[in-house]
Amino acid sequence: MLLSYDLLALAAAACWALGSVLAVGPARHLGSLAFNRWRLAIVASALWLFTVLAGGWQSLTPSLIGAMALSGLIGIFIGDTALFAAMNRLGPRRTGVLFASHALFTPLLGFLLFTETLGGQALLGGLLTVAGVMTAVLLGRRAEENHAWEADRGDVRVGVALALLAALCQAGGTLVAKPAMTSGVDPVAAAAVRISTGFLLHALLLLAGVRAAKAHHPLTATVLRQTATNGLIAVGLGMTLVLVALEHGNAGMVAILSSVSPVLVLPLLWWRLGRPPAAGAWLGALLTVLGTALILAR
Repeated sequence: MLLSYDLLALAAAACWALGSVLAVGPARHLGSLAFNRWRLAIVASALWLFTVLAGGWQSLTPSLIGAMALSGLIGIFIGDTALFAAMNRLGPRRTGVLFASHALFTPLLGFLLFTETLGGQALLGGLLTVAGVMTAVLLGRRAEENHAWEADRGDVRVGVALALLAALCQAGGTLVAKPAMTSGVDPVAAAAVRISTGFLLHALLLLAGVRAAKAHHPLTATVLRQTATNGLIAVGLGMTLVLVALEHGNAGMVAILSSVSPVLVLPLLWWRLGRPPAAGAWLGALLTVLGTALILAR
């Protein structure tokens, strides 16, 4: 049972890795707020349809709805918006290494809030995994790389602050959702509440006339398709997998294993850009594999 939840967290990491690559084009076309609003609307509609058809809404209670709504406020509205704003400034590679720090924040906060602890082997594996992720992403760029995905846009310091805020919100949103998930709530229904909260808050920004919430460019059929694909994979499937993993898994372990997505991005960038990662990326990937193996074998 333990291994199965570890694998769910790794599957979520794969969804987020693919999603981060698919997000670059539509996020820069629409702007981070408009992109997030559109993809949340699409995913919320799909999840509520499934929830109604499957009867998962019956597992929701007012207290659970409140907990998941708070998780959505922290993790989606604030966290995801900060993440894509950082990605627009720093690109997916450098944003990824900073965002990976959520795998450190979550076990620490989990210990302080829920007294969750990690065994010696799991702790060593977790440290190796996080170190590997950061090494792979930090050293994964070649000196001559000048692709648009790697370009700085705006103040780098603002991008760094936004990425760290996103990491802290990711940890906070996960820990708020943890007690609700252990109560037996349907994961798809929980994800629907969480995502709907994020969408409604984004919609309020638009209705309030916030300039940054308006799309930078008109929505096209291609951008809509890319946004829907990203949302269904990264938000719909990825988030639901994490919530299922949280039902019985340690929140810190779920965060650590799902944090390997930046390493999984490297072969995707290799495929898209036609260049292998730099030598340092292979070292980071090796550390990540060793750390993950220690965690799975615990």
